[in-house]
Amino acid sequence: MTPRRRRAALVGGMVAGLAAAATLAFLAIGENMLWFFTPSQLAAEGPPPGNRIRLGGIVVEGSVRRESGKLEVRFDLTDHAAAVTVAYRGLLPDLFREGQGIVALGRIDADGVLQAEEVLAKHDETYMPPALAESLGEAKAAERDRPPGSRQ
Repeated sequence: MTPRRRRAALVGGMVAGLAAAATLAFLAIGENMLWFFTPSQLAAEGPPPGNRIRLGGIVVEGSVRRESGKLEVRFDLTDHAAAVTVAYRGLLPDLFREGQGIVALGRIDADGVLQAEEVLAKHDETYMPPALAESLGEAKAAERDRPPGSRQ
């Protein structure tokens, strides 16, 4: 084999190796990507099938349901335009309460319930995911603009 062919084979092997590494990296990123949804977006678009998602919203007042003696809890998350039920088995964060903004990570089941693997509660009102802040603002503005007799 001449030096020229050897060099071409080496360059070709390096290009093939880089292409394989890039393909594996993109596949790993795609499998581990978490999509963020608000309840309104989830109702309108539906979740990507089989993918884990992050669902952000406000815990609906009076929606927290626990079975005595069990760690399972169910509650509704809203952005004031739509609501999604979340089921979680485990200890909730200390800051979890009704009216609190949270983010739940999990998968949507066949009944449309988010089976959460993790629940995160934010510690104050200074930060909120931009998509959720926008959705809450739109819902509150729409509610303010409705005539008083048409409120539900």
